[in-house]
Amino acid sequence: MKQIISALPIVFLFLAMLFSPKAVFEGAESGLLLWFQIVFPTLFPFMLISGLMLAGGGINIIARLFGRMFSVLFATSKNGAFAVITGFLCGYPMGAKVSADLVRAGRITQNEGAYLLSFCNNTSPVFIMNFIVWKTLGREDLMIPTLLILVGVPVFLSLLFRRFYLKGEKHFPDVDQKDTNIRKTVDFTMLDACLTDSFESIVNVGLYIIFFSILISLPGNITADNKILAVILPTLEMTNGILMVNRLLADLSVSYPLILGLTSFGGFCAAAQTQCMIKDTGLPFLPYIIQKLTAAAAASLAGALYMRMF
Repeated sequence: MKQIISALPIVFLFLAMLFSPKAVFEGAESGLLLWFQIVFPTLFPFMLISGLMLAGGGINIIARLFGRMFSVLFATSKNGAFAVITGFLCGYPMGAKVSADLVRAGRITQNEGAYLLSFCNNTSPVFIMNFIVWKTLGREDLMIPTLLILVGVPVFLSLLFRRFYLKGEKHFPDVDQKDTNIRKTVDFTMLDACLTDSFESIVNVGLYIIFFSILISLPGNITADNKILAVILPTLEMTNGILMVNRLLADLSVSYPLILGLTSFGGFCAAAQTQCMIKDTGLPFLPYIIQKLTAAAAASLAGALYMRMF
């Protein structure tokens, strides 16, 4: 009986796709174009270079340059600074991927990996400026508050989340590695391995984007009167969801906090990508979802307060 109940959503999805081939095609097409034109050229180079940094020892330079500063700000180890930098600058799901790669490589503890996952897997500033502020909202005066809220909220929450992971320590310990000081030569074998790993990761990201784009397209064009769909659908995939919220809600005092909350959460598509990146690492996924929902609520509240005050 439990098997039948758990299989029902898949059956309903199959029937919906069977009777809505046009919506499936349009959703798959929009998801593919989003991945190919925006996500692939944006993320793939950073996935590749982060892999080369880990494999070639470049992370040691980052640790020396920023390790002490990030240890003071975020209580991370020296190697953990690399995940913070990539997570805040490169966008979903780079924070999760780098944190997972550091755990797999034995460069940080699993506990620190879970802590890094709690606050440094975020939307990139470039996406915030280009897509949210300029393209979607069309309000350059919202540039600074949007950046401050979406960057400041996870930074602030890291002060709270670290209490659950530090267990009384001031910062996470540096992991001793015997081969840390051994010079590694970047050759074509290393490049090939990093290319393969990065390509596999970016393809997985693309497949999730296509799948969730299909889910969004199945109900067709919705209005604000379809309250259940208007609440659920935007949470599936962040990019399409932001456009949907902006289209459905003309009042900026309502849509702006919701867009900030959705961006901070990342949508269920980004959550699925994150779970894919951290597989086989032992990093907990459910706490990550709770932490992202907390960040979404805080960002929405900050956005609502800003709209009311200014």
